[in-house]
Amino acid sequence: MKDWIRTKYCGELRKSDAGSTVILNGWVNRRRDLGQLIFVDLRDRSGLVQVVFDPETLGPEQFQQAEGLRSEYVIAVQGQVVARPEGQVNPNLATGEVEVLVSSLVVLAEAKTPPFPIDRAEEVDESLRLKYRYLHLRSRELQEALAMRHRITAAVRSFLDSQGFLEVETPMLIRSTPEGARDYVVPSRVHPGSFYALPQSPQLFKQLLMIGGFDRYYQIARCFRDEDLRADRQPEFTQIDVEMSFVDREAVMNMMEAMILHVFREVKGIDLPAPIPRLSYREAMDRFGTDKPDTRFGLEIHDLTASLKNSEFRVFAETAAAQGVIRGINVKGGASFTRRQIDRLSEQAQAWGAKGLIWLAVEEGQVRSPIAKFLKEEEVEAITKELAAEVGDLVLIVAGGYDLVCDVLGRLRLLLGRELGLMDENAYNLLWVVDWPLLVYDEEAGRYVAAHHPFTAPLDEDEHLLETDPGRVRAKAYDMVLNGVELGGGSIRITNRRLQERMFAALGFTMEEARRQFGYFLEAFEYGAPPHGGIAFGLDRLVMLLAKRQSIRDVIAFPKTVSASDLMIEAPAPISEAQLKELKINLRN
Repeated sequence: MKDWIRTKYCGELRKSDAGSTVILNGWVNRRRDLGQLIFVDLRDRSGLVQVVFDPETLGPEQFQQAEGLRSEYVIAVQGQVVARPEGQVNPNLATGEVEVLVSSLVVLAEAKTPPFPIDRAEEVDESLRLKYRYLHLRSRELQEALAMRHRITAAVRSFLDSQGFLEVETPMLIRSTPEGARDYVVPSRVHPGSFYALPQSPQLFKQLLMIGGFDRYYQIARCFRDEDLRADRQPEFTQIDVEMSFVDREAVMNMMEAMILHVFREVKGIDLPAPIPRLSYREAMDRFGTDKPDTRFGLEIHDLTASLKNSEFRVFAETAAAQGVIRGINVKGGASFTRRQIDRLSEQAQAWGAKGLIWLAVEEGQVRSPIAKFLKEEEVEAITKELAAEVGDLVLIVAGGYDLVCDVLGRLRLLLGRELGLMDENAYNLLWVVDWPLLVYDEEAGRYVAAHHPFTAPLDEDEHLLETDPGRVRAKAYDMVLNGVELGGGSIRITNRRLQERMFAALGFTMEEARRQFGYFLEAFEYGAPPHGGIAFGLDRLVMLLAKRQSIRDVIAFPKTVSASDLMIEAPAPISEAQLKELKINLRN
């Protein structure tokens, strides 16, 4: 076969192709030698097709070559597409009605035995898959995830282009700023002793583009954060970054809502209901115990403080007296839980910081509980009424500070939602969370820090509280949540220099510090800044959720481990003494 370039992809062949001659390229996925016939499942990124080597068609010399084929050999074959005999159709394969009777074979590359079977890569240890990532990339699961990533990105670009947005790249080597996570820094050879930082986001630059008159910007932006990692974090990640001028909060949210719904239609073929529901930050915390609620199931949190503040049960009375809260959830049918199951939930709640977990099993005419003797009849009635608890239900109650109770009950809610099968895995529940706190108090730092970033505008009606009661100031901020995962967050920006200076003061910056860090940015506002706002979506998280994967490492071509290492290229790694000398850097032991 002189011309070995493919004429068809393996996964494209169908019964309608029977009788045609094709050239296929790919990897040997599986080989079965039946003596007089050799069957090979040939794989490329489009899928698998069975090819048949018959000595009568192929000739003895090439048939001998076919006998030497092994897993992961790269080959080209030419042959005729034929319908499979009746009873030999493979219904589990898109190409299962046909096979290719090979008339010519070219071995393009031999291969060592791989360290794991490609079609069972998900079963091996992740560290092995990451070390041989180029082999894992051949797996169907990973190729489908990365193909979906491409389609999502293409849908985003198509939508934003149709709405007049311009894609603009922003710098990768920037100045380090003090807010947010730790920066990755890059030493400068030309300026010894000085360092660039890799951007945690294009935040300042996209705002400067608005001041520059670009009006509608977006970027599929690479971002870097030196922070502790987990399943949905990587040291380098990708954002769908958007900014718009001459807009208010509604305009940005409506545009982004339309974009996400467009992505679902294009990529998943799903029409999600519009408009997307909205919750205030406070309502989300009160009802779900988290600022990123999973609304695919109930188990909502209810406040019992007013009903139990005068209880004879000391924990309740002392909590209420200390301005704490008493809250609970109703586990429908949970009265059948064993004591061991309840003890396990209690231990888990204590591991999350609760002093204890109070439980009441609702039975016919009574409640069964370790604290039943301390509860008045009217208190039991108030609990069951507030939580709509019926016979057979289990009420779980946590008392303590507001933030702690929200966190513990929010976690318990998710734990029980998973274990009891309450989450519809095929549902996609989108949600906007609005009216965020502008500032939160950091006990360790002893000052307020920005809940989003220092350039987020406060709600007009709360602006007067910035100096007197900063913790009560709400922001013109908004997060989009999907099935309990934050997809993205944004805000309307501060465009008034005086207000920006007040914000810096609330964050504990002196004006000298603010000018040193952001002088160029503050000066830009003196040359006519339009009202503007934007948002950044985590592309990796969006793909992870739509591809139904458990980690963003499963939707990134070359990810890092949880220790920020690349096992394949063995990075990070030391650099040579010559490089250090050139950078004028001395390392301490």
